[in-house]
Amino acid sequence: MIVATLVPLQLTGLVLVALGAPAIAFTRDPLRQIVVAGLYSWALAILFVIFAAPDVALSMIVVGAVGYPLVVLVAIARTRKGKDE
Repeated sequence: MIVATLVPLQLTGLVLVALGAPAIAFTRDPLRQIVVAGLYSWALAILFVIFAAPDVALSMIVVGAVGYPLVVLVAIARTRKGKDE
């Protein structure tokens, strides 16, 4: 009966997040994977706002959608730069 009590917006957010996780796992190219992970972080942040947790949503945006992709992209760039030399 839990599904019956969810608002349609909450259910839509949960389905979006549930479909986003396998998308990250099935993406093979590291650059595309980090973009998909960033989009997934945005989806999680929206879900947190829907469930009335804006503080957690802001943390997710900072860490998951900005910080983590930036660190991984810098690491990939340095690794590829080392291979070119």
